Amino acid sequence: MQKSIFRKYLTITMSIVLLSFITLGSVMTVFFSRYWRSEKKAQLTQNATAIAGISGRLLSLEDGSGEALQLEMLRSFTRSFSAASDGDVFITDPAGNVLLGNFRGKDFEESLCLPQPMISAACAGMYEGMGDFGGVYRENYYIVGVPIRAGEDGPCLGAVFTASSAAGIRAFRIEVIKNFLIASAAALALSFLLVGYFAYRQVRPMRQMSAAARRFGTGDFSVRVPVSTNDELGELARSFNNMANSLSNSEGARRSFIANVSHELKTPMTTIAGFIDGILDGTIPKEEQEKYLQIVSSEIKRLSRLVKSMLDLSRIDNGELQLSPVNFDLTGTVVSTLLTFEKSIEDKHIDVRGLEDVQPQTVRGDQDLLHQVVYNLLENAVKFTDPGGYIRIQITDGIDRTSVVIENSGQGISPEELPRIFERFYKTDQSRSRDKNGMGLGLYIVKTILKLHGGDISVRSEVGKYCRFEFYIPKPAEGPKLKEPSQPKVKEPKSKNKTDPDAKEDKR
Repeated sequence: MQKSIFRKYLTITMSIVLLSFITLGSVMTVFFSRYWRSEKKAQLTQNATAIAGISGRLLSLEDGSGEALQLEMLRSFTRSFSAASDGDVFITDPAGNVLLGNFRGKDFEESLCLPQPMISAACAGMYEGMGDFGGVYRENYYIVGVPIRAGEDGPCLGAVFTASSAAGIRAFRIEVIKNFLIASAAALALSFLLVGYFAYRQVRPMRQMSAAARRFGTGDFSVRVPVSTNDELGELARSFNNMANSLSNSEGARRSFIANVSHELKTPMTTIAGFIDGILDGTIPKEEQEKYLQIVSSEIKRLSRLVKSMLDLSRIDNGELQLSPVNFDLTGTVVSTLLTFEKSIEDKHIDVRGLEDVQPQTVRGDQDLLHQVVYNLLENAVKFTDPGGYIRIQITDGIDRTSVVIENSGQGISPEELPRIFERFYKTDQSRSRDKNGMGLGLYIVKTILKLHGGDISVRSEVGKYCRFEFYIPKPAEGPKLKEPSQPKVKEPKSKNKTDPDAKEDKR
């Protein structure tokens, strides 16, 4: 079963949270255990030191060798300290024999001799450990021992041991763990809800994009992903929607292209087939065959132009459109191209303006491709100029570029359609009704060719008045010209020959 990103994210996040709680609980348990032990040690040490001080003072009052203690007085002290500290107290002699003590609230009356290492450690200054205190206890006790001295620097006369059950620390540890588990369970439940909520919100746009992608696969490009954030996911959703718009436009262009190509291929082929069949079966008389063969020739040229446009488009898409730059006269190209439309210009009584002012302009570029640019623009100008209108040509030589303006009177292009006329396959409503041979590729190819040359094209139009295209071709960058160094003049020395009448005598 495939795991979703939501489940993976939730599982990983909750695992990290759980591991963090376990680590925190372990650290807290160890910390509180050490703290309890430190507090218990301080308490037992304080009690043992107090009892040892009293025992040392009582011992110093003895008249004998100091071996006998005032047991009754010490027993009362140990009983009171044991009750106050909730622990056991034992007093031993230097040999380790327990003289008296308070064991679980009662006097200790059994004879017991503690191990010598415990007595030695206590007499040396401090004993601390866990054990059964020589068999007194059935479970481990925490034990602290201090020496009994007659004065600050006197000899060790015995030891005082205080003990507290280790069950207290276990109970304390269990209580800490229990409280921590209760708090952790509540925190984990809250974390699960919050992490699940935010994980769902993070994953939801990706699920929507996944569902939209599946619908794209079926050909439905209408779905869009809602953008609700300004983070990376929001940017991803916006990019996805832009991709969907691009796919939708491409799909619409593809369908329009297929429809246009089918129509453009069907119409001339039907005409060609009909006229040729008419000639072959004798329906068209011989005296009219030449007329219809001219029509067939025109339709074949129309198919040739369509195929050429498609080949150019394929070269552009594949990045195979390469330049072969040469220096040539752009003005000559414009004039010669304009002459190819002479018949159409005369039939529509179009006034061609500006040719009397143009001068030869040399540019560097691919002559064939730039001829195609001029041809496409002039073809559109002739096609859409109203009868009796004008076409104006202007060629300007600038500092860093050569600009060409081709303007024609006529219906023009609406402002809504101007931004799209350089898109491939796009045909305006006006050109769709009047341009029967157009495919919506000419201006796209024009702009692409100019971009390859480093130039660009722009359009301005006023509906019902004119349409104006202006493109430019940049001039190649020239390196700075160095000034030729001047030749130094050699000054001829004056002759000092004695035969020279102008030479003066050297009087040195």
